[in-house]
Amino acid sequence: MMTKPIIALDFNTFDEVQKFLSQFDESLYVKVGMELYMLEGRNVIKELRAMGHDLFLDLKLHDIPNTVARTMAGLGKLDVQMVNVHARGGSEMMRRANLAFKEHNPEGICIAVTELTSTNENMVKNELRSEISLEESVLNLAALTKEAGLDGVVSSPLESPLIHEKIGEDFVTVTPGIRLSENRNDDQVRIVTPEHARELGSNYIVVGRPITQSHNPVEAYHHIKSLWEGHNE
Repeated sequence: MMTKPIIALDFNTFDEVQKFLSQFDESLYVKVGMELYMLEGRNVIKELRAMGHDLFLDLKLHDIPNTVARTMAGLGKLDVQMVNVHARGGSEMMRRANLAFKEHNPEGICIAVTELTSTNENMVKNELRSEISLEESVLNLAALTKEAGLDGVVSSPLESPLIHEKIGEDFVTVTPGIRLSENRNDDQVRIVTPEHARELGSNYIVVGRPITQSHNPVEAYHHIKSLWEGHNE
């Protein structure tokens, strides 16, 4: 289990990122998503790595296999620790994405998104018109990801036990939707506390607003880290 929570840097500009990170005097594991990457470009990746931070580049790539493979080859040269695609792109897309990334970054982790943590059973049934349940969809996409050779998936912590049981204990689960009990009202619906995520077997947790919107981000980070590690400070 990874003991450092991954901090989601959900900011609009690198200036905001620098202001936030200047409060810390330690190396962190951070996540850069589509918003920041699209607005600031690959320089934000180079700057964060130069600061000594590990990095999860969360772009959820989903396109035809050739386009995704070419993109992942480029991302493999950026010295990031983790990247992802969307499992709904299919087995061939995932297989080629993983191979392209690992060619340039063999130690990096390549994972796939199953269902977003904002997705609920009602959406799956009435909007996506799925004939299978949300849980069955997550498990099916996780199995496809494993078959394509990737290292793991992004999923809700609630699905970690089933994924590890059915797909394998060594198959990585990276789980956003982490909230403290007092701040659970937002657009993510399949969410748990750090302690519960640990109990459910998540390998990595991704935490955003409980840290980035805290009045004291450093204190909030270490509090969540202690809960994730299984002890109180």
